[in-house]
Formats: sequence, structure tokens, C-alpha cells
Amino acid sequence: MDYLWNNPGLVWGYLLQHLQMTGTALAIAIAIAVPLSVLIARSRWLTVPVMGTLGIIYTIPSLALIILLVPLLGLNAQSVIAAMVLYIQVILVRNLSVALQSIDPALIEAAKGMGMDVGQRWWRVQVPLVLPIFLAGVRLSAIVAIAIATIGAKFGAGGLGVLLFEGIAQAGRYDKIWAGAIAVSLLALAINLVILVLEHITTPPPLRKRQHSRPAKISEPSSILES
Repeated sequence: MDYLWNNPGLVWGYLLQHLQMTGTALAIAIAIAVPLSVLIARSRWLTVPVMGTLGIIYTIPSLALIILLVPLLGLNAQSVIAAMVLYIQVILVRNLSVALQSIDPALIEAAKGMGMDVGQRWWRVQVPLVLPIFLAGVRLSAIVAIAIATIGAKFGAGGLGVLLFEGIAQAGRYDKIWAGAIAVSLLALAINLVILVLEHITTPPPLRKRQHSRPAKISEPSSILES
């Protein structure tokens, strides 16, 4: 802990690099995952080939995936961010596509009966229902991205992982190792807590109440639409 207190400027700089990599990767991954998930939900025959491909990518160790991308993107943060985007796609797409497919068709029909057009059904019915589930995927993806960004320091990407690898390379610098490990852990815990709060806030009140009594179902039109 002494290293963190004695070098706040340095640690803060690494933290910002770490957040920048993680945030960029998440933004790109979400931009890809949302339309892909909607496509899978509407054309279910795509589920096996798409999820199969993403599953294969997910089985590749993150370190190996970064190495495979280095010849294409170079020994820099771009390779690390690209690896993060590829690696977390399976989490995001699986969560969102399953959430979309789990919405009871009766709920959509009820929305149609109330005179809602396609856009209104999407934003007023489907998005509020799937958002908490999708955020759960984003939360897990963020933790995975933070871990990969830590490894990325070995490839010149910067971030809090620099402290870990410098501490390992320098004999007896356990203070750097501990500083890096503590900083990464606190970052992951903080991000997890923030998104967990967002999950709770975005959960529709009818579903939020049911979570305390029985498993939530997104299949009861009247209570959801009335909220």
C-alpha cells in the first residue's frame, strides 16, 4: 500500500490508461453485440453458427489471442483492445440474445393491441425488460476486460499491469506487485458495484418486487405495460 500512497500521480496515470482501454473495448463490443443479438433473436437459425464461432474464440487463452493479433495490429494497445472486444463478445451476445428470446410473445401482442408501433415496442417494452439482463453481461464483460487489460501491459499497452510486470522483473520489488494487484482488484470491485447498482435501477418495478418472492419472469403483459 505504501507504493500507492507514495506514487499517486504514477498510479493515477496507469489507472486512466486501464480505464481507457477497458471503456474503449466495451463500447466497441457493445456496438457489435447489440445488432448481432437482435439478428440472432429474429433469425434463430443463426444462434448455433454465431455462438459456436464466438465460443471458439472464447476458448483461446487471452494471452494467445493478443499474440495472434500482434502481427496484424502491432505491439500496442490496439492489439489488446481488439482481443478484449473479441473475447467478451460471447458474453454480451449470449446475454442479450437469450434475454430477447425470453420475452413472451403475448407481451409483444399486448403492446401491439395498445397501439404501439415497432419503435415504441422496442424502447418502451423490450429495452426495459432486457436491459438489466444485458447489464449483467456488461458487468461480467467489464471484469474480464479489466483482467485482459492487465495482461496487455506486457505488450506495451500501459495500464495498471505495468506495476505488476515491473515488480516481477525487478528483484525484491514486492511493493510494486502488491500495488498493481491491489489497484486492479479495487478497480474491478468498483466497476462491478457501479454496474450492479445500474442493474437494480433499470429493473422494472414489477420485476424488482418479484425478485424478492420468486424468480422473475418477463411474461406478464399487464403489470409490465402498466409500469
